[in-house]
Amino acid sequence: MKNNLLSRRHLLQLTSGLFVSTLSAQAFADELAATPWMTEGPFYPYNRIPLDKDNDLVIVGKSLTPAIGTIAHLTGRILDAKGNPIKNATIELWQTDSNGVYLAQGSNGYEDKNFQGYGKFETDSTGVYRFRTVKPVVYPGRSAPHIHMRVSVKGKQALTTQLFIKGHPGNVRDNVFGQLRSAKEQALVAREFAIVNGSKIGEQTASFDIVLGATPQEGERGGFRPGGGPPPPPPPGGFGRRGG
Repeated sequence: MKNNLLSRRHLLQLTSGLFVSTLSAQAFADELAATPWMTEGPFYPYNRIPLDKDNDLVIVGKSLTPAIGTIAHLTGRILDAKGNPIKNATIELWQTDSNGVYLAQGSNGYEDKNFQGYGKFETDSTGVYRFRTVKPVVYPGRSAPHIHMRVSVKGKQALTTQLFIKGHPGNVRDNVFGQLRSAKEQALVAREFAIVNGSKIGEQTASFDIVLGATPQEGERGGFRPGGGPPPPPPPGGFGRRGG
């Protein structure tokens, strides 16, 4: 009888352990792949944040002249690892204009003064964000067109990443895109830019959900500088035209 009780107890323990392990495996399987952290680069406009910093980068202030380039509507959601939307998350976006010039580089005679260069948006209750910008272009120093994005939650930076154009031939030669070690990681930051149906000016649209991991990823590849906080602002006159 005693041996039978031990056997039943042992079987119950094994079964319970198997059940817990199965639940843990299922919970792990249900987690979404976190959007990879990518370098911020030198062109975040620390000392040049525009007065107009809304989510429409195509029109500056009350100007009636739009920016040069293909208008792109970028939408998506900010999600946690379980797929839950994160409301009131702040998402910042910055990129070059269609001439390949960042706002942080200042006035050099080549910039499109009708392009805002930087925008900010706060997600709604469904975690959704929206931007109207221009389709990114190649510029000296980088082979792949890209858009920089940074997400903050409750005032703390949670992720910095970059969005690339799916299938662009320059991706395979780009030194930043190439830092992603697998095709799976690369697929997480590359999206198709599709023609907007009915658009008479060739507008395009892309959808990019950003998944924040269980813990902030900024420290994984040196995102946080010694002492914390952002990198120092660029020197007067900007950084020139090197990659970022």
